[in-house]
Amino acid sequence: MGVYLLLVVGVATALTDAAAACTAWPACGSGWSLPTTLDGWVAFGHRIVAVVVGFGVLASAVAVVRTDAARRVKLAVAVAIFAYPAQAGLGAVVATTGGTDRISAIHLLAGVTIFGGLLAALTWWLEAETGDPDDVPSGPPEPSEPLDPESRPPIPTDPVERTKATLFAYFRLMKPRLMWLLCLVAAAAMALAGGSGLTPYTVGATLAGGAVAIGASGTFNHILERDVDRRMARTSDRPLATDLVPLRNAVAFGLALTTLSIALFATVNLLTAALGVVAILFYSVIYTLILKPNTVQNTVLGGAAGALPALIGWAAVTGSIGVGGLLLAAFIFCWTPAHFYSLALAYKDDYERGGFPMLPVVYGETATRRHILWYFGATLIAGAALAAADVLGWIYVAVAVGFGALFLWFVIRLHYEQTEAAAFRSFHASNAYLGTVLLAIVIEGLVL
Repeated sequence: MGVYLLLVVGVATALTDAAAACTAWPACGSGWSLPTTLDGWVAFGHRIVAVVVGFGVLASAVAVVRTDAARRVKLAVAVAIFAYPAQAGLGAVVATTGGTDRISAIHLLAGVTIFGGLLAALTWWLEAETGDPDDVPSGPPEPSEPLDPESRPPIPTDPVERTKATLFAYFRLMKPRLMWLLCLVAAAAMALAGGSGLTPYTVGATLAGGAVAIGASGTFNHILERDVDRRMARTSDRPLATDLVPLRNAVAFGLALTTLSIALFATVNLLTAALGVVAILFYSVIYTLILKPNTVQNTVLGGAAGALPALIGWAAVTGSIGVGGLLLAAFIFCWTPAHFYSLALAYKDDYERGGFPMLPVVYGETATRRHILWYFGATLIAGAALAAADVLGWIYVAVAVGFGALFLWFVIRLHYEQTEAAAFRSFHASNAYLGTVLLAIVIEGLVL
């Protein structure tokens, strides 16, 4: 995480020209003077942190060499330790001469290489330390029989209670827990886009249309998985699984929400409306019907559903699909597996009963924990690329690094504890990480 801090701060200082305030080496002025401006202190502080982190990398390498770690762990650490001096040298060249675009690109690539080497070493070391080589399921999951209807909550018979339960059932059909996070993704995209297109009406119509689109997608998901839901403990009480909401009414409700969503998006612009249609169809048909029940990569490919709100938010403000929207979409896409694999571990038995080929069901828990770390690293790299946005600054940097470290801590605890509670903690930590990062983007884009 220290290397990641250097990576994100390096991107931020390069874009704010903070390095230009301290063009000597190793300090400022004549080479041994302290900075006199805030930007100078930022650039100089970056170098001080680089020295401290460098000692940390060296200590990690020594610790690995002194153990019986696997050869690939030692090789990964060796890549980081040998790339670090080159990275520091390139940093000195960029700071003192301004460098060229090619040198700056190589400097950035070296930082990513060091981060990747340390992440690989950590992943493989944890797998050897905590993994079970025999943790490989015997075959693909076979759907079980529906749970005993007596185990489902009864439908109220009192008219008033039945009405309350029915209204709440329609609310549940819309999967409201997904709304706040995906709407925050769209809001972050709009904040990144900025400009004259960012009007109160655009924001309001886009977020309202997005919330309704999520509701429509959730309703169709309930409809298409109603039989599977009856086989899984965590979903057996859903409105269609318990017949609290008739199938015909649910279909009509989903179509009404779809129509309303597209209408709201269309008042913004046609591209936003088109992307809204794609989002609903992707989640309802591509993910629910094709990906989720048929491929172990369902969580990875299904990340596109969560990434689409980033494109919708950007298109709402700009009328196009720009680089900023694509970068945010890539960030969400990489985050999704790291997030949902923790949930898949917690509900492994349930997914197996439902017949879903989730990663822990097909390849085991050890492989799943390894993949969480790989996608965690990909998420952080995508987050570092986001730091290139003009509207982002030090709040984003602090949140991305601080909550990223918290996320990593709970992932490491998951490796050691290997319990349902640890999986849920990792799941909630990923939620906290994404939510605070998106909130930081909104604050810096819309408020500061």
